[in-house]
Amino acid sequence: MTKKELKVLELFAGVGGFRIGLENSDSDLYKTKWSNQWEPSRKSQDAFDVYNYHFQDSTNINENIEEIPNEAFQNMDADIIVGGFPCQDYSVARSKKHEMGLKGKKGVLFWQIIRAANQIKPKYLILENVDRLLKSPSTQRGRDFAIMLTTFNNLGYSVEWRVINAAEYGRSQRRRRVFFFVYRNDTAFAKKIDNIFEDNNSNQLFDEHMYDNYMLSTGLFARQFPVQPYAYKHRQASYKLSNEIVEVSDIFSGKVWNTGIMRHGRYFTMDTVPKGNEKPIPLKDIVLPNKAVDKKYFLDNADKLEKFQYLRGAKKIERTTSTGHTYTFSEGGMSPYDDLSKPGRTMLTSEGSVNRSTHLLKIDDRYRLLTPIEAERLQDFPDDWTKYKKTSNGDIIEVSDRMRMFFMGNALVTEIVRRIGDELKKIQD
Repeated sequence: MTKKELKVLELFAGVGGFRIGLENSDSDLYKTKWSNQWEPSRKSQDAFDVYNYHFQDSTNINENIEEIPNEAFQNMDADIIVGGFPCQDYSVARSKKHEMGLKGKKGVLFWQIIRAANQIKPKYLILENVDRLLKSPSTQRGRDFAIMLTTFNNLGYSVEWRVINAAEYGRSQRRRRVFFFVYRNDTAFAKKIDNIFEDNNSNQLFDEHMYDNYMLSTGLFARQFPVQPYAYKHRQASYKLSNEIVEVSDIFSGKVWNTGIMRHGRYFTMDTVPKGNEKPIPLKDIVLPNKAVDKKYFLDNADKLEKFQYLRGAKKIERTTSTGHTYTFSEGGMSPYDDLSKPGRTMLTSEGSVNRSTHLLKIDDRYRLLTPIEAERLQDFPDDWTKYKKTSNGDIIEVSDRMRMFFMGNALVTEIVRRIGDELKKIQD
């Protein structure tokens, strides 16, 4: 029997990573009907224009999500909300001194997902963020994530999460991200879990091992992204959350590991280790041959190469703060160029600029930067996906290399989403 299609709303859509992943899983099942992409403080909405160039069969909204009225969401009968919500306030690219978490300008956009979910009441949400979210803020580790779990619980949803390093599951980039599978408690899937754990709603003390088998082998993430059958270094815990968000914010003190599930206000978490039976794709298998690369990507100029060598080298620099305090800034060295036998390092939004984290390749004794196509391959996007955009007046024009690299630094590995979609279609009712 053919399953009914699942209508999708893609929030913080970027250039369509979630949509590509789900459609690669099953384009007949997953139908993205609506999207929203808005880059604040930018006159040119390049990411939206790229999305709009590729996907003209959906309602694509280029507005600040905070200004989309509730009524607009109410008119979307979406079965799934997906989104990689902005992560700058959790990212390791920010210093701990400047982290803001849920209080930051980007972090507060999580509440817009909650607003949309409250108006639409989808069956499922699939969300993504940097793994540091689980430890945010550094002054009260796990608090922000506990607030998120409490909020979903109060809306009648359960949450399953897993930190996934794409390279550990056969992809070409060492990119660690936390993925959430959120499902409404009245779905057939949720009821099946309740039938397995019949005492889940009781007032009895709960066993911290109640969901061990689920997290290790039978859960959605465990089936698609297998892990070793134990908690690493016996790291696991379980907690009962307060229903009051303010109380959670004020007093939360607990562990949140890379794998977990939250049901009916209780969360169970453990530190898991991938089985390691999927070999990653090395950089050498995705890079273009030098003869196919434009000369502008090569560092044949000695000064340019010397700058990279300085940036990637070890250093100790005496600095003075605005208050006159003098200190020594030290930084360890890194490889002078990227190892082609390994999967690529994590791309950042700064990939298109000259900085310490920019990939530097040495191929046939020539040094060069990543091309936009290679950046797209690291994220499992089709070649030249970001090459063109459709402007608001209908013109089709090329996108600058720097913006293309920014898009990929902001994107997700679409094959990870594809595998989540593969598993979801087995359980959806």
